[in-house]
Amino acid sequence: MSFVFPPAEPVSVPVQGQSSRFPVHRIYCVGRNYAEHAKEMGFTGREPPFFFLKPADALVLALPGQTATMPYPSLTHDLHHEIELVVAIGTGGRNIAAADAHKHIFGYAVGLDMTRRDLQGEMKKQGRPWCIGKGFDHSAPIGPITPAAEVPSIAEATIHLDVNGQQRQHSNVSKLIWNIAETIEHLSAAWELQPGDLIYTGTPEGVAAVVAGDTLDGSVEGLQGIRVTIA
Repeated sequence: MSFVFPPAEPVSVPVQGQSSRFPVHRIYCVGRNYAEHAKEMGFTGREPPFFFLKPADALVLALPGQTATMPYPSLTHDLHHEIELVVAIGTGGRNIAAADAHKHIFGYAVGLDMTRRDLQGEMKKQGRPWCIGKGFDHSAPIGPITPAAEVPSIAEATIHLDVNGQQRQHSNVSKLIWNIAETIEHLSAAWELQPGDLIYTGTPEGVAAVVAGDTLDGSVEGLQGIRVTIA
């Protein structure tokens, strides 16, 4: 097979303790999936889950012992951090029951859903899609994936983010409005999940702006943390 120009290299994420890498298919994100975050965004209650996507090449790899660099994006003056647990799908499927969701999970990682909040807000006001606020270049930093068997208590893990050494976000995965299994059930009713899909499961309260020069340290208990500097 020939191409009119060389195709891009496949997007992949390292796997803890393995030389093989996890090839990425799609990035799905869950909106407003912690109650306190929903409140700070002006919403309450257990609304039906909703999803948005980021391009696979929006990933920024944050490797153990290193500080990844994310360039401050264009067009915005209000870049927000959102620390998240990321679920890596190893076996695809459609209409997956929550009770069977664990069979489809390869592993977990720490991620950041970076958001151009001002652009997202303007699109919301106009009733337009807000991809420009969420799906921009370098908007999805991620750490290495830990196989699911190594983190059996992930559903009760603490999740945390510091900016320049000061705590911004701190919660527990158990506070997800729609838990990991329920999220997979709802998501697989709308799309056929594929091996290589990543699911950013939502962020707890405490989201706020960052500026060039800030350093973000994110963690989920049991997983390799990430460090990202805004360039």
